[in-house]
Amino acid sequence: MIIGGSASQNLAAKVANLLDEQLCPIETRRFPDGERYVRIKDEISDEVVVIQSTGYPQDENFMELFFIIKNLKDIGAKKVKVVIPYLGYSRQDKRFKPGEAISVKIIAELLEAAGADEIFSINLHEHKIIEFFNILAHDLSAIPLLAEHLSSKVDDPVIIAPDKGALDYAKTMANIIGCEYDHMEKTRISPERVETRIKNLDIEGKSAIVVDDIISTGGTIVNASRILKDQGAREIRVACVHPVLVDDALLRIFSAGVDDVIATDTIKSEVSVVSVAPLIAETLKNG
Repeated sequence: MIIGGSASQNLAAKVANLLDEQLCPIETRRFPDGERYVRIKDEISDEVVVIQSTGYPQDENFMELFFIIKNLKDIGAKKVKVVIPYLGYSRQDKRFKPGEAISVKIIAELLEAAGADEIFSINLHEHKIIEFFNILAHDLSAIPLLAEHLSSKVDDPVIIAPDKGALDYAKTMANIIGCEYDHMEKTRISPERVETRIKNLDIEGKSAIVVDDIISTGGTIVNASRILKDQGAREIRVACVHPVLVDDALLRIFSAGVDDVIATDTIKSEVSVVSVAPLIAETLKNG
């Protein structure tokens, strides 16, 4: 049995269809005072899979998820597997300043307290976030899905990581497509000047694909795109797993000379053209 939270109804339906599983109807709404209402509208099975992404509005989506999990346990579910395609608060995985909350650690504890037995997420911002869970947790990757989608659309591209943190994504994508990859590197030219450029490859006249896990404000992608244009890239495409896309991020990206942006449906957006449903379905089937 599969239940989709309000942030992932379409994705849950796709997964249920792929697995030929029952999609349990759920009612969620907000009371006039802003409080959340959740009702499971069908008899439940012993094992239930809940799918709920936790992008904006993060707090509402998390509260709804906690209510669903705890409610399932209270009404008789013996095992609740929780799929969180995009795990909100993932970027606050340590204390950057004294006294800060390690938000994602608290989220992990709350998920366990609600009754989650197993957690699945996709391309966590840092893989070490898995260590915050005391239950079985999985960090899946949607990069192969993006690579397969792009392989039929671009001939002999160069995959570019906008920073070292995204280098593994670029390497994975390049290995699947069968092309070269590189990353942006900052070099101090003088005490006052830092230059950012492609570390090794010459991309003059080539098609570049910039890959990252998250696009939020778009600042990193805009900077990378301008550098690629300056160094002679013929066209620039951008691929990401999680299209957070705050405010006018897409407008800024296209204004920087990007030709195309693609993302997955871990978060619903106008560029979510690659579904993670097959990845989730296959993982659940094999688990």
